[in-house]
Amino acid sequence: MGCSLGLAKGEEILCTKCILELPLTHFSSFEENPVKERFIGRLPIKQAWALLRYRKSGVVQQLLHQLKYKNYPEIGLRLGKLAGEDYLNNNGHAAFDFIVPVPLHAARLRNRGYNQSTKFAKGIASALKIPVDEKLLFRRSNTNTQTTKTREERWENVQHAFEVTGQNKVEGKRILLVDDVVTTGATLEACGEKLIKAGCKELSIACIAEA
Repeated sequence: MGCSLGLAKGEEILCTKCILELPLTHFSSFEENPVKERFIGRLPIKQAWALLRYRKSGVVQQLLHQLKYKNYPEIGLRLGKLAGEDYLNNNGHAAFDFIVPVPLHAARLRNRGYNQSTKFAKGIASALKIPVDEKLLFRRSNTNTQTTKTREERWENVQHAFEVTGQNKVEGKRILLVDDVVTTGATLEACGEKLIKAGCKELSIACIAEA
């Protein structure tokens, strides 16, 4: 998927060369890092990290484009597995009860056929051996793309877009909330607020890439 070369025996989706050349952040090994810093004063975050650094015209942009728009959900699964393995290498064990992906609106989900954040979540889950609950958060409004918006506009666009569907599942739980890309963090903040208000004991965040 990265270099378009064939895969050797035992390789999955990405060849070893491409994996070694990925711009890994290693943020999961640092308690304080640029992703967690985005949420200071906004959300009480236990841990936060992104697997990769996003740069325009780079390999990460290419992978995300294939994942979201070219019907390659297996990229999300592979990157999720890498993120989970990276986390375990740096932390030793998973300090979460379950994983919750940022949801897509039903119309966008029908059009794409899958939620890229759910694929990433399931990849992480396969490494950490913990469950994914993809129905705990519900996206009630089909918001416009965040790409060209300012930080304030991004927040206004999503602050009322999400709902928790099962508060009894959230109370006292340690939740890992995941998304594809973190930029300003507005979408994750909107989701995280709902989970905290529903009684989440500890909230952590993981993303494919940090832009």
